Amino acid sequence: MKKPLEREIAQEYASWFRALADPTRVQIVSLLARHGAPMSVGEIVKAVDVGQSTVSNHLRQLAAVRFVLAETRGTASYYRINDACVDCFPTAADIVMGRPVPGLPSCKE
Repeated sequence: MKKPLEREIAQEYASWFRALADPTRVQIVSLLARHGAPMSVGEIVKAVDVGQSTVSNHLRQLAAVRFVLAETRGTASYYRINDACVDCFPTAADIVMGRPVPGLPSCKE
C-alpha cells in the first residue's frame, strides 16, 4: 500500500495551494511573471484594478509562501516573482497526485 506525503511536505504544498486560491493573487503572480521585472505596489494596483491595501495584503500572503520577493528602494517596496518557487509549483502538484517527478528542485531563495 502506498503512503501519503509526509505531513510537513503536505503542509507546505497546502500553503502554496491556499496562496493561489484567490483570483486576485493569481492575477498578481501572473502579472509579475509576465512583467519580468520588479514592480511597485502602485503599478500592481493599476494593473489589477484593486485597492492598494488589498494588493498589499495579497502581496504579503504571496511573500509568505515565497511566490514573490520584496526589495526596498528608498521608501518604496518592489515585488518580483520568485522563479525558483514558481518553477516548483507544477512539481508539487505532480507529487501530490502521485505522478513521477524527475528530481525535486529547491524552492527557496
